[in-house]
Amino acid sequence: MTLVSQLTTLDTLPAGKGGTVIHLAPGAQGGADVARRLMELGFVPGERIRMLRRGVQGGPLAIKVGESTFALRRFEAALVSIKPE
Repeated sequence: MTLVSQLTTLDTLPAGKGGTVIHLAPGAQGGADVARRLMELGFVPGERIRMLRRGVQGGPLAIKVGESTFALRRFEAALVSIKPE
């Protein structure tokens, strides 16, 4: 199994699971500004994260990074490539 097949995006991580940030991609909605803001919040390669809660019907995601908890929209979380635990 290769590393590429083990990667997923943060928006698909189940509640209660964690992983390690591998890469941030600039997206169509907000482009590089969103990716830069995520990095400022601590979503940087090598950082461990944990999905705390998933909002219902496309609602926000509660994600723990270090000692902080953030609510991200799904399109923002989709920019974060992770390697699940």
